Amino acid sequence: MLYDLTMLSFQPNLKLEKELKKLESLLVEKCNEVEGLKPEEKKYIEKQALISNIGASTRIENAVLTDIEVEWVDTALTKEGKTTAFEAKKNYILNKLSKDRERSIEEVVGCREILLTIYSQYKELFPLTETTIRGLHNDLLKHYKKADRYKGNYKTVPNKVISMNHSTGEEKVVLEPASPGILTKTAMADLIGWYNKTIQEYTHPILVATEFNFRFLAIHPFQDGNGRLGRALFVLALLQSEDKYLSNIVSKIAIDRHIEQRRSEYYSILHKVSKGKFHQEPQKYNLEPLCWFFIKVIEESLTDIETYENKYKNLMKLSEASLSVLNCFKLSPEKRIQVMELEKEIKLPRRTIQYSLKALTEKGFLQKTGEGAGSRYQLVF
Repeated sequence: MLYDLTMLSFQPNLKLEKELKKLESLLVEKCNEVEGLKPEEKKYIEKQALISNIGASTRIENAVLTDIEVEWVDTALTKEGKTTAFEAKKNYILNKLSKDRERSIEEVVGCREILLTIYSQYKELFPLTETTIRGLHNDLLKHYKKADRYKGNYKTVPNKVISMNHSTGEEKVVLEPASPGILTKTAMADLIGWYNKTIQEYTHPILVATEFNFRFLAIHPFQDGNGRLGRALFVLALLQSEDKYLSNIVSKIAIDRHIEQRRSEYYSILHKVSKGKFHQEPQKYNLEPLCWFFIKVIEESLTDIETYENKYKNLMKLSEASLSVLNCFKLSPEKRIQVMELEKEIKLPRRTIQYSLKALTEKGFLQKTGEGAGSRYQLVF
Protein backbone atom coordinates (compact mmCIF):
# COMPACT_ATOMS: atom_id res chain seq x y z
CA MET A 1 0.00 0.00 0.00
CA LEU A 2 1.19 3.53 -0.72
CA TYR A 3 -0.46 5.26 2.23
CA ASP A 4 -0.83 4.99 6.01
CA LEU A 5 -2.92 1.89 6.80
CA THR A 6 -4.63 3.65 9.70
CA MET A 7 -5.83 6.57 7.61
CA LEU A 8 -8.37 7.39 4.95
CA SER A 9 -7.21 7.63 1.36
CA PHE A 10 -8.36 11.28 1.33
CA GLN A 11 -8.30 14.29 3.68
CA PRO A 12 -11.78 15.58 4.66
CA ASN A 13 -12.14 19.35 4.36
CA LEU A 14 -13.33 21.67 7.14
CA LYS A 15 -16.90 21.82 5.81
CA LEU A 16 -17.18 18.04 5.91
CA GLU A 17 -15.64 17.94 9.40
CA LYS A 18 -18.21 20.48 10.58
CA GLU A 19 -21.10 18.43 9.19
CA LEU A 20 -19.74 15.30 10.89
CA LYS A 21 -19.65 17.11 14.25
CA LYS A 22 -23.27 18.18 13.71
CA LEU A 23 -24.23 14.56 12.99
CA GLU A 24 -22.32 13.35 16.05
CA SER A 25 -24.37 15.75 18.21
CA LEU A 26 -27.59 14.43 16.65
CA LEU A 27 -26.49 10.86 17.39
CA VAL A 28 -25.85 11.67 21.06
CA GLU A 29 -29.24 13.38 21.34
CA LYS A 30 -31.09 10.51 19.66
CA CYS A 31 -29.26 7.85 21.72
CA ASN A 32 -30.19 9.59 24.95
CA GLU A 33 -33.80 9.77 23.78
CA VAL A 34 -33.91 6.08 22.86
CA GLU A 35 -32.22 5.10 26.12
CA GLY A 36 -35.31 6.29 27.99
CA LEU A 37 -37.68 4.01 26.08
CA LYS A 38 -39.05 0.73 27.38
CA PRO A 39 -37.31 -2.48 26.15
CA GLU A 40 -40.38 -3.58 24.18
CA GLU A 41 -40.51 -0.20 22.45
CA LYS A 42 -36.82 -0.43 21.48
CA LYS A 43 -37.45 -3.92 20.14
CA TYR A 44 -40.38 -2.64 18.06
CA ILE A 45 -38.23 0.18 16.60
CA GLU A 46 -35.47 -2.29 15.70
CA LYS A 47 -38.00 -4.58 14.01
CA GLN A 48 -39.42 -1.72 11.94
CA ALA A 49 -35.92 -0.59 10.91
CA LEU A 50 -34.91 -4.16 9.98
CA ILE A 51 -37.97 -4.68 7.78
CA SER A 52 -37.46 -1.33 6.08
CA ASN A 53 -33.77 -2.03 5.43
CA ILE A 54 -34.46 -5.48 3.98
CA GLY A 55 -37.21 -4.20 1.70
CA ALA A 56 -35.23 -1.21 0.48
CA SER A 57 -31.91 -3.00 -0.06
CA THR A 58 -33.54 -5.72 -2.16
CA ARG A 59 -35.69 -3.27 -4.15
CA ILE A 60 -32.59 -1.21 -5.00
CA GLU A 61 -31.43 -4.40 -6.77
CA ASN A 62 -34.81 -4.78 -8.55
CA ALA A 63 -36.71 -7.09 -6.16
CA VAL A 64 -40.43 -6.33 -5.93
CA LEU A 65 -41.66 -7.09 -2.39
CA THR A 66 -43.18 -4.21 -0.44
CA ASP A 67 -42.27 -3.57 3.21
CA ILE A 68 -45.66 -5.01 4.21
CA GLU A 69 -44.82 -8.26 2.41
CA VAL A 70 -41.29 -8.28 3.85
CA GLU A 71 -42.77 -7.90 7.35
CA TRP A 72 -45.13 -10.79 6.66
CA VAL A 73 -42.22 -12.99 5.52
CA ASP A 74 -40.23 -12.03 8.61
CA THR A 75 -43.19 -12.92 10.84
CA ALA A 76 -43.66 -16.23 9.03
CA LEU A 77 -40.00 -17.09 9.65
CA THR A 78 -39.99 -16.05 13.30
CA LYS A 79 -41.42 -18.37 15.92
CA GLU A 80 -41.18 -17.55 19.62
CA GLY A 81 -38.42 -15.07 18.87
CA LYS A 82 -36.34 -17.60 16.92
CA THR A 83 -35.75 -17.88 13.19
CA THR A 84 -37.41 -20.78 11.38
CA ALA A 85 -35.57 -22.28 8.39
CA PHE A 86 -36.82 -20.82 5.12
CA GLU A 87 -36.91 -24.19 3.35
CA ALA A 88 -39.44 -25.46 5.91
CA LYS A 89 -41.74 -22.53 5.18
CA LYS A 90 -40.91 -21.91 1.52
CA ASN A 91 -44.02 -23.45 -0.07
CA TYR A 92 -46.31 -21.69 2.40
CA ILE A 93 -44.68 -18.33 1.67
CA LEU A 94 -44.65 -18.83 -2.11
CA ASN A 95 -48.31 -19.87 -2.12
CA LYS A 96 -49.20 -16.77 -0.13
CA LEU A 97 -47.19 -14.21 -2.09
CA SER A 98 -47.31 -15.95 -5.50
CA LYS A 99 -44.66 -18.15 -7.05
CA ASP A 100 -43.81 -15.65 -9.81
CA ARG A 101 -42.00 -13.60 -7.19
CA GLU A 102 -39.87 -16.47 -5.94
CA ARG A 103 -36.58 -14.73 -6.83
CA SER A 104 -37.57 -11.61 -4.87
CA ILE A 105 -38.60 -13.69 -1.87
CA GLU A 106 -35.27 -15.56 -1.95
CA GLU A 107 -33.43 -12.22 -2.03
CA VAL A 108 -35.45 -10.91 0.91
CA VAL A 109 -34.81 -14.03 3.00
CA GLY A 110 -31.07 -13.96 2.24
CA CYS A 111 -30.79 -10.25 3.04
CA ARG A 112 -32.72 -10.79 6.27
CA GLU A 113 -30.35 -13.57 7.33
CA ILE A 114 -27.15 -11.60 6.87
CA LEU A 115 -28.54 -8.48 8.56
CA LEU A 116 -29.67 -10.55 11.56
CA THR A 117 -26.18 -12.07 11.70
CA ILE A 118 -24.52 -8.66 11.52
CA TYR A 119 -26.78 -7.09 14.17
CA SER A 120 -26.32 -9.98 16.61
CA GLN A 121 -22.67 -10.96 15.99
CA TYR A 122 -20.85 -7.80 14.91
CA LYS A 123 -18.47 -7.97 17.89
CA GLU A 124 -17.51 -11.58 17.14
CA LEU A 125 -16.99 -10.68 13.45
CA PHE A 126 -14.07 -8.36 14.31
CA PRO A 127 -11.41 -8.42 13.03
CA LEU A 128 -13.12 -8.88 9.70
CA THR A 129 -11.79 -11.59 7.38
CA GLU A 130 -12.31 -12.53 3.76
CA THR A 131 -13.69 -15.85 5.01
CA THR A 132 -16.39 -13.96 6.94
CA ILE A 133 -17.30 -11.89 3.89
CA ARG A 134 -17.49 -14.99 1.70
CA GLY A 135 -19.65 -16.64 4.36
CA LEU A 136 -22.04 -13.70 4.40
CA HIS A 137 -22.22 -13.83 0.61
CA ASN A 138 -23.01 -17.54 0.79
CA ASP A 139 -25.86 -16.87 3.24
CA LEU A 140 -27.14 -13.99 1.10
CA LEU A 141 -27.59 -16.25 -1.93
CA LYS A 142 -28.03 -19.70 -0.38
CA HIS A 143 -31.78 -19.85 -1.16
CA TYR A 144 -31.24 -18.95 -4.83
CA LYS A 145 -30.48 -22.29 -6.48
CA LYS A 146 -28.97 -20.75 -9.62
CA ALA A 147 -26.26 -19.21 -7.41
CA ASP A 148 -25.06 -22.58 -6.06
CA ARG A 149 -22.02 -22.60 -8.35
CA TYR A 150 -20.72 -19.16 -7.35
CA LYS A 151 -22.13 -18.18 -3.92
CA GLY A 152 -19.35 -17.55 -1.40
CA ASN A 153 -16.67 -17.49 -4.10
CA TYR A 154 -15.01 -14.58 -5.84
CA LYS A 155 -16.07 -13.97 -9.43
CA THR A 156 -14.48 -15.84 -12.31
CA VAL A 157 -15.91 -13.74 -15.15
CA PRO A 158 -16.09 -9.93 -15.52
CA ASN A 159 -19.12 -8.06 -14.14
CA LYS A 160 -20.41 -4.49 -14.01
CA VAL A 161 -22.28 -2.12 -11.70
CA ILE A 162 -25.55 -1.40 -13.53
CA SER A 163 -28.35 1.06 -12.79
CA MET A 164 -31.78 0.54 -14.34
CA ASN A 165 -34.45 3.11 -15.11
CA HIS A 166 -37.65 1.30 -14.08
CA SER A 167 -39.82 3.62 -16.15
CA THR A 168 -38.01 2.98 -19.43
CA GLY A 169 -36.16 -0.29 -18.74
CA GLU A 170 -32.94 1.44 -19.82
CA GLU A 171 -29.71 0.12 -18.25
CA LYS A 172 -26.62 2.23 -17.65
CA VAL A 173 -23.12 1.11 -16.70
CA VAL A 174 -22.15 2.92 -13.50
CA LEU A 175 -18.76 1.32 -12.91
CA GLU A 176 -16.36 -1.13 -14.53
CA PRO A 177 -15.07 -3.14 -11.53
CA ALA A 178 -11.80 -4.99 -10.90
CA SER A 179 -11.16 -7.87 -13.25
CA PRO A 180 -11.56 -11.39 -11.81
CA GLY A 181 -8.58 -13.38 -10.60
CA ILE A 182 -5.46 -11.99 -9.00
CA LEU A 183 -6.55 -8.34 -9.17
CA THR A 184 -9.79 -9.01 -7.26
CA LYS A 185 -8.03 -11.21 -4.70
CA THR A 186 -5.24 -8.70 -4.09
CA ALA A 187 -7.64 -5.78 -3.85
CA MET A 188 -9.83 -7.61 -1.32
CA ALA A 189 -6.83 -8.57 0.83
CA ASP A 190 -5.64 -4.94 0.82
CA LEU A 191 -9.12 -3.66 1.64
CA ILE A 192 -9.65 -5.98 4.62
CA GLY A 193 -6.18 -5.22 5.98
CA TRP A 194 -6.83 -1.48 5.75
CA TYR A 195 -10.32 -1.76 7.27
CA ASN A 196 -9.24 -3.71 10.36
CA LYS A 197 -6.49 -1.18 11.11
CA THR A 198 -8.69 1.86 10.53
CA ILE A 199 -12.30 1.37 11.69
CA GLN A 200 -11.55 1.55 15.41
CA GLU A 201 -8.72 4.07 15.16
CA TYR A 202 -9.81 6.86 12.84
CA THR A 203 -11.75 9.78 14.35
CA HIS A 204 -14.76 9.61 12.01
CA PRO A 205 -15.96 5.99 11.49
CA ILE A 206 -18.69 7.10 9.05
CA LEU A 207 -15.94 8.16 6.62
CA VAL A 208 -14.16 4.83 7.10
CA ALA A 209 -17.43 2.96 6.49
CA THR A 210 -18.00 5.04 3.34
CA GLU A 211 -14.56 4.30 1.90
CA PHE A 212 -14.90 0.62 2.84
CA ASN A 213 -18.30 0.39 1.16
CA PHE A 214 -17.18 2.11 -2.02
CA ARG A 215 -13.92 0.20 -2.42
CA PHE A 216 -15.85 -3.05 -1.97
CA LEU A 217 -18.34 -1.99 -4.65
CA ALA A 218 -15.53 -0.89 -6.97
CA ILE A 219 -13.90 -4.32 -6.65
CA HIS A 220 -17.32 -6.02 -7.02
CA PRO A 221 -15.71 -9.28 -5.92
CA PHE A 222 -18.70 -11.58 -6.38
CA GLN A 223 -20.69 -12.52 -9.45
CA ASP A 224 -23.96 -11.34 -7.89
CA GLY A 225 -25.20 -9.70 -4.69
CA ASN A 226 -22.43 -7.11 -4.31
CA GLY A 227 -24.80 -4.18 -3.79
CA ARG A 228 -26.81 -5.84 -1.03
CA LEU A 229 -23.69 -7.18 0.66
CA GLY A 230 -21.86 -3.86 0.31
CA ARG A 231 -24.65 -1.99 2.08
CA ALA A 232 -24.76 -4.64 4.80
CA LEU A 233 -21.00 -4.24 5.27
CA PHE A 234 -21.52 -0.47 5.63
CA VAL A 235 -23.84 -1.22 8.56
CA LEU A 236 -21.30 -3.69 9.97
CA ALA A 237 -18.58 -1.05 9.84
CA LEU A 238 -20.74 1.43 11.78
CA LEU A 239 -21.48 -1.23 14.39
CA GLN A 240 -17.81 -2.17 14.73
CA SER A 241 -16.67 1.40 15.27
CA GLU A 242 -15.55 2.66 18.67
CA ASP A 243 -18.27 5.33 18.60
CA LYS A 244 -20.77 4.01 21.17
CA TYR A 245 -23.53 6.41 20.10
CA LEU A 246 -23.23 5.39 16.45
CA SER A 247 -23.05 1.66 17.16
CA ASN A 248 -26.02 1.88 19.57
CA ILE A 249 -28.30 3.65 17.09
CA VAL A 250 -27.51 1.76 13.85
CA SER A 251 -29.92 -1.13 14.50
CA LYS A 252 -32.75 1.38 14.98
CA ILE A 253 -32.47 3.28 11.69
CA ALA A 254 -33.28 2.29 8.11
CA ILE A 255 -30.31 3.62 6.15
CA ASP A 256 -31.18 1.62 3.02
CA ARG A 257 -34.68 3.09 2.94
CA HIS A 258 -33.21 6.54 2.40
CA ILE A 259 -30.70 5.24 -0.15
CA GLU A 260 -33.65 3.73 -2.04
CA GLN A 261 -35.44 7.09 -1.99
CA ARG A 262 -32.32 8.70 -3.50
CA ARG A 263 -31.55 5.80 -5.81
CA SER A 264 -30.73 7.74 -8.99
CA GLU A 265 -28.56 10.16 -7.01
CA TYR A 266 -26.81 7.19 -5.36
CA TYR A 267 -25.82 5.64 -8.68
CA SER A 268 -24.82 9.01 -10.11
CA ILE A 269 -22.47 9.61 -7.16
CA LEU A 270 -20.96 6.12 -7.44
CA HIS A 271 -20.06 6.98 -11.03
CA LYS A 272 -18.76 10.41 -10.07
CA VAL A 273 -16.51 9.00 -7.32
CA SER A 274 -14.82 6.53 -9.67
CA LYS A 275 -15.33 8.12 -13.10
CA GLY A 276 -16.67 4.67 -13.98
CA LYS A 277 -13.46 2.71 -13.34
CA PHE A 278 -11.86 0.59 -10.61
CA HIS A 279 -8.52 1.90 -9.34
CA GLN A 280 -5.89 -0.09 -7.47
CA GLU A 281 -4.81 3.08 -5.69
CA PRO A 282 -7.81 4.36 -3.63
CA GLN A 283 -6.38 7.90 -3.58
CA LYS A 284 -7.57 8.16 -7.20
CA TYR A 285 -11.21 8.06 -6.07
CA ASN A 286 -13.06 11.28 -5.25
CA LEU A 287 -14.84 9.95 -2.16
CA GLU A 288 -16.08 13.24 -0.73
CA PRO A 289 -19.45 13.30 -2.63
CA LEU A 290 -20.26 9.82 -1.31
CA CYS A 291 -19.35 10.89 2.24
CA TRP A 292 -21.82 13.78 1.98
CA PHE A 293 -24.43 11.40 0.61
CA PHE A 294 -24.09 8.94 3.50
CA ILE A 295 -24.02 11.70 6.12
CA LYS A 296 -27.29 13.10 4.76
CA VAL A 297 -28.81 9.61 4.57
CA ILE A 298 -27.96 8.92 8.21
CA GLU A 299 -29.29 12.32 9.29
CA GLU A 300 -32.56 11.65 7.49
CA SER A 301 -32.86 8.12 8.87
CA LEU A 302 -32.61 9.41 12.46
CA THR A 303 -35.94 11.18 11.97
CA ASP A 304 -37.64 7.81 11.36
CA ILE A 305 -37.18 6.83 15.00
CA GLU A 306 -39.85 9.33 16.05
CA THR A 307 -42.18 7.86 13.40
CA TYR A 308 -41.60 4.37 14.80
CA GLU A 309 -42.19 5.65 18.35
CA ASN A 310 -45.50 7.22 17.37
CA LYS A 311 -46.59 4.09 15.54
CA TYR A 312 -45.80 2.00 18.62
CA LYS A 313 -47.82 4.35 20.85
CA ASN A 314 -50.76 4.17 18.43
CA LEU A 315 -50.49 0.38 18.39
CA MET A 316 -50.66 0.26 22.18
CA LYS A 317 -53.84 2.38 22.13
CA LEU A 318 -55.76 0.01 19.84
CA SER A 319 -58.74 -1.87 21.22
CA GLU A 320 -58.86 -5.66 21.23
CA ALA A 321 -61.29 -5.55 18.29
CA SER A 322 -59.01 -3.24 16.29
CA LEU A 323 -56.04 -5.55 16.95
CA SER A 324 -58.09 -8.51 15.67
CA VAL A 325 -58.91 -6.59 12.49
CA LEU A 326 -55.26 -5.51 12.06
CA ASN A 327 -54.02 -9.09 12.50
CA CYS A 328 -56.45 -10.21 9.81
CA PHE A 329 -54.78 -7.79 7.39
CA LYS A 330 -51.32 -8.97 8.43
CA LEU A 331 -52.26 -12.52 7.47
CA SER A 332 -53.03 -11.31 3.92
CA PRO A 333 -50.58 -8.45 3.25
CA GLU A 334 -51.14 -8.61 -0.49
CA LYS A 335 -54.91 -8.11 -0.35
CA ARG A 336 -57.32 -5.19 -0.38
CA ILE A 337 -60.11 -6.36 1.90
CA GLN A 338 -63.79 -5.38 2.15
CA VAL A 339 -65.90 -5.21 5.31
CA MET A 340 -67.96 -8.27 4.39
CA GLU A 341 -64.79 -10.37 4.05
CA LEU A 342 -63.72 -9.33 7.53
CA GLU A 343 -67.14 -10.26 8.92
CA LYS A 344 -66.71 -13.83 7.66
CA GLU A 345 -63.13 -14.04 8.93
CA ILE A 346 -63.26 -12.65 12.48
CA LYS A 347 -66.96 -12.96 13.48
CA LEU A 348 -67.27 -9.45 14.92
CA PRO A 349 -70.37 -7.24 14.48
CA ARG A 350 -70.29 -5.12 11.32
CA ARG A 351 -70.48 -1.88 13.33
CA THR A 352 -67.47 -2.93 15.45
CA ILE A 353 -65.46 -3.77 12.33
CA GLN A 354 -66.34 -0.45 10.70
CA TYR A 355 -65.32 1.46 13.84
CA SER A 356 -62.03 -0.49 13.96
CA LEU A 357 -61.33 0.20 10.29
CA LYS A 358 -61.91 3.91 10.87
CA ALA A 359 -59.53 3.92 13.86
CA LEU A 360 -56.86 1.92 12.02
CA THR A 361 -57.06 4.23 9.00
CA GLU A 362 -56.85 7.39 11.11
CA LYS A 363 -53.81 6.04 12.98
CA GLY A 364 -52.03 5.16 9.73
CA PHE A 365 -52.15 1.35 9.89
CA LEU A 366 -54.51 0.99 6.90
CA GLN A 367 -55.30 2.92 3.76
CA LYS A 368 -58.76 3.12 2.27
CA THR A 369 -59.70 3.07 -1.43
CA GLY A 370 -63.19 3.61 -2.79
CA GLU A 371 -66.36 4.74 -1.08
CA GLY A 372 -69.47 3.12 0.38
CA ALA A 373 -70.06 -0.59 -0.13
CA GLY A 374 -67.14 -0.79 -2.56
CA SER A 375 -64.57 0.43 -0.03
CA ARG A 376 -61.46 -1.69 0.40
CA TYR A 377 -58.63 -1.47 2.92
CA GLN A 378 -54.97 -2.48 2.79
CA LEU A 379 -52.04 -2.47 5.19
CA VAL A 380 -49.64 0.47 5.31
CA PHE A 381 -46.07 -0.03 6.52
